[in-house]
Amino acid sequence: MAHFAKLDENNIVIDVVVVDNSEITDEDGNESEALGVSFLQGLFGADTIWKQTSYNSSFRGSYAGIGYEYRQDVDKFVFKPFPSWSFSTVTEDYEAPIPRPDGQYIWHEDAYQADTADPKTAGWELIEGTI
Repeated sequence: MAHFAKLDENNIVIDVVVVDNSEITDEDGNESEALGVSFLQGLFGADTIWKQTSYNSSFRGSYAGIGYEYRQDVDKFVFKPFPSWSFSTVTEDYEAPIPRPDGQYIWHEDAYQADTADPKTAGWELIEGTI
């Protein structure tokens, strides 16, 4: 079985479907993403956008989930956890606007957005009971 992500006009995943291997296999027995896309466009409309995704993450980064973004520049599906995070072409993932301090911290977007936040740790909150 092959998995395909349906993308909206902003390359955000809005659905993930399963396609039988017989629909994506060419006459030589090779898998073809193009055949899968053609099959799905025949079902859902020629104007729909599809990208194959890997259930075991063997290609295109993470398995595509609803809300994930397809980044054409790195040919990967990535998840943007918070609005303030930006994409790094070095790590090919989204990163916080400020580095995580040493220790066990979790991100709080509201704290980052607050005008009174400490600029060195804004957004990062120490997990209770840790040092």
